[in-house]
Amino acid sequence: MIHTDIVVIGAGPVGLFTIFQAGMLGYKCHVVDSLDDIGGQCTALYPEKPIYDIPAHPAISGGDLIAQLEKQATPFAPVFHLGQTVTDLQQNNDESLTITTSKQAQITAKAVIIAAGAGAFGPNRPPLDGIEDFEGTSVFYYVKNPKDFAGKHVMIAGGGDSAIDWVNHLAPIASHVTLVHRRDKFRAALHSVDAMRALNESGDITLKTGYQLHGLNGSAPTLDSIDIATMTGEIETIKADCLLPFYGLSNDLGALEDWGFEINNKHITVDPITQMTSINGVYAIGDICDYSDKLKLILTGFAEAATACHHVLKRLNPDQDFHFEYSTTKGIPSAS
Repeated sequence: MIHTDIVVIGAGPVGLFTIFQAGMLGYKCHVVDSLDDIGGQCTALYPEKPIYDIPAHPAISGGDLIAQLEKQATPFAPVFHLGQTVTDLQQNNDESLTITTSKQAQITAKAVIIAAGAGAFGPNRPPLDGIEDFEGTSVFYYVKNPKDFAGKHVMIAGGGDSAIDWVNHLAPIASHVTLVHRRDKFRAALHSVDAMRALNESGDITLKTGYQLHGLNGSAPTLDSIDIATMTGEIETIKADCLLPFYGLSNDLGALEDWGFEINNKHITVDPITQMTSINGVYAIGDICDYSDKLKLILTGFAEAATACHHVLKRLNPDQDFHFEYSTTKGIPSAS
């Protein structure tokens, strides 16, 4: 059994900022996330894509935003439980809460703050036999470091922003990039599609439209080539060291939906004054929460994190008078 002050569910940008806000109030956090890395969708979907509405940053990539939030949270020594979901919540007699994860970790805390975005999510896997044997070595659902693909033959599958953006970004890094999509129309920004088509015309990438993934060839976990098929079943084999299938993410509330929250269209209803849910001591912030005129922006989630953490302080110390201090006065601890 692990004991802490606050359990944060979700390690995306809003969850990471919650660590900082809680730390400034003297609270320690344990953080649970279904992905194997922190950053949520910023890491999984658009680490290289610019975000324009973060205060003081005219433009910042998703990856850089997460790196800065991690740096900001580091002095407060958060503990991360990654690659697992929260499966159970118990309310204890002393008003503490105990959560259990899919890896059987049990954490008791004074409060739980849900910052899970759209809920637990993972990649939509293409229906290829044995694909699990190649995952993490030859098959990747998001890019951690573009340099990992230097000098390699990379196949990217999909027609959305993530697929097109990574074609354009990896073209000068990889030995060669092949893009496979079932049709010649793309669900991506027009300027990105135009850039991808220019790379195809110059021979810097190969565009294979009217095809879909058919099979993986190699000795797992090492990939040698990939079979692609036309809509009429004609097979073509393409040399490939890596496959990046970008078919979006599947997400749902998972076990959270069964905890007894008031839920509106897959979102957890909260009191916007406190960010508390219908369960005492459990808060929801960011895209997963719902209230009248809710604005789904990262900066809104940051404000909700501050609101929730300050309400935790007041709820746990109802008889204490607090003198509010700005961070410029209070300062922060040095990172260990």
